[in-house]
Amino acid sequence: MTILIVDDETTLLETIERRMRREGYSTFSAESAEEAMRLFKRVNPDLVILDVMLPNRSGFDFCRAVRRFSTTPIIVASARGAEEDRVRGLELGADDYVVKPINLGELAARVKAVLRRTGRAEAADDPVEVADLVIDPRKHEVTRGGSAIALSPKEFALLHFLAQHPGQVFSREALLDRVWGRDAFVTERTVDVHVRWLRTHIEPDPKTPRLLLTVRGVGYKLVG
Repeated sequence: MTILIVDDETTLLETIERRMRREGYSTFSAESAEEAMRLFKRVNPDLVILDVMLPNRSGFDFCRAVRRFSTTPIIVASARGAEEDRVRGLELGADDYVVKPINLGELAARVKAVLRRTGRAEAADDPVEVADLVIDPRKHEVTRGGSAIALSPKEFALLHFLAQHPGQVFSREALLDRVWGRDAFVTERTVDVHVRWLRTHIEPDPKTPRLLLTVRGVGYKLVG
């Protein structure tokens, strides 16, 4: 699952990112509402952790704009702890409101609680079906017609991520962030290699793929 963290305090932003990655989430970060909106539309995160006091446009503006087209959970994390600020944030569509200074353990617990409450945590663990493949993250197993397909952990993670977003095209850079993590010491070529390996397992003819497709000049997508 992926979390977008929005805060113009770089040190705090990096601290929250490290904690969320320790909790097993992929992360993207932005230091302004404009940058956050561009990232949101590109990566479609599972949850947003949002500061209110941002340059140019406030976090409240971002929350209002997102709620026009998305129900993605938003946790506001702000130094503005007055009752009217909390009420405003919740009325604009925030799912929770945390007052700074942030306790990282409490924030992690709130993230899990919001994901559970909105049904996203459970959905992320449910088996996913694409074409004749069944990807079961709880068992860490891929089957076709009841027969297991042996995949490496990273091949499984790549397939599961793409299966959660059927038909959606992801660039190599986006796949590196979402599957390998921003701090992984790998290159975009790594994605190409794993796609090639994955095709040998899931495609009847890896040289003429029908499931895991290349979108020339953009990236890859999984279709059913």
